[in-house]
Amino acid sequence: MNVWRRFGATADEHINFLRRLRTITMRTKSIQYLLLALALAACAGCQNVKPWQRGTLADVTMRADRDPLGIAIDEHVFFSREGASGGRGVGGGGCGCN
Repeated sequence: MNVWRRFGATADEHINFLRRLRTITMRTKSIQYLLLALALAACAGCQNVKPWQRGTLADVTMRADRDPLGIAIDEHVFFSREGASGGRGVGGGGCGCN
């Protein structure tokens, strides 16, 4: 005998109950994943740099422009795609009076 019929529930009510349960479970998991992502983001946040660590961060290897060949290749690709050269340095304000 069907367990749900003992309690006076039909098969449609049983299916509706299972769908609601699945929806609630999916919402709960979504909320759990969101909270986990927020917790991980909070753990990976900014950190204070101690004075003796600043020398390591100021090293040449930490600079974005440390590789002149890489910069030349990037500018060549930019020039080839955009049809413009330069643009990396500080130019004028757009008035043409460089």
